[in-house]
Amino acid sequence: MDEARIKNRHILIVDDEERMVRFIRLNLEHDGFKVSEAYRGMQAIDKVRSLLPDLVLLDVMLPDLDGFEVLRIIRETSSVPVIMLTAKGEEDDRVRGLELGADDYITKPFSPRELVSRVRAVLRRTETIASSTHGVIEVDDRLKMDFDRHEIWVDGQLVQLRPTEYRLLYHLVQNAGWVVTHDQLLSKVWGYEYRDEPHYVRLYINYLRKKIEKDPANPQYILTERGIGYRFVDFRRQQSGAIKPEEKV
Repeated sequence: MDEARIKNRHILIVDDEERMVRFIRLNLEHDGFKVSEAYRGMQAIDKVRSLLPDLVLLDVMLPDLDGFEVLRIIRETSSVPVIMLTAKGEEDDRVRGLELGADDYITKPFSPRELVSRVRAVLRRTETIASSTHGVIEVDDRLKMDFDRHEIWVDGQLVQLRPTEYRLLYHLVQNAGWVVTHDQLLSKVWGYEYRDEPHYVRLYINYLRKKIEKDPANPQYILTERGIGYRFVDFRRQQSGAIKPEEKV
């Protein structure tokens, strides 16, 4: 992502601590981002709707609505990337945020370098998905994927995938029949910054299975290669424009 594009990215900071907001604002503006602020949950919801930011940094602890409720309300109408700001060691908060639709989390206290790195990584994932065009794949009578339109159909019903879920599914399907390791998926889907976060892969594989598998406990599409990674079941490509497995993942 080049600097010209970075300068057009608009970040909404949601935190009731003025010193924290100032710290984040200074570092993001130094890196070329545009920044807006919100100090309460309802104010954040209003600004997401009116300002249409490119990314939201959302603190868990807010004076009116907590960050989880704010995220839940945002996700009813918007797929804007959200990074949760959580207290050190609060593992339950991080998992809950991801389950509600957060794209990532940063644990307080964090360094300016970590902050900017995570923001850039999430924006890269979103931008790559938005600009990709691939083709239509019919796995079987149940599952159809239209990568031109970013649509996934299961049993004739359109299934909504979050950006990270879509990107994970794409890389698995692109390598259908081949084992993709945890490290490879972390690198391809989340970025090199996430090489020490293996739980992301497990969590999002579970999300995908719940949305596309007939029986998530006994998956027929996304198969586990224990101790190695995951493999999307091989299938017969029915159109000449279907994507091919990568030579290198």
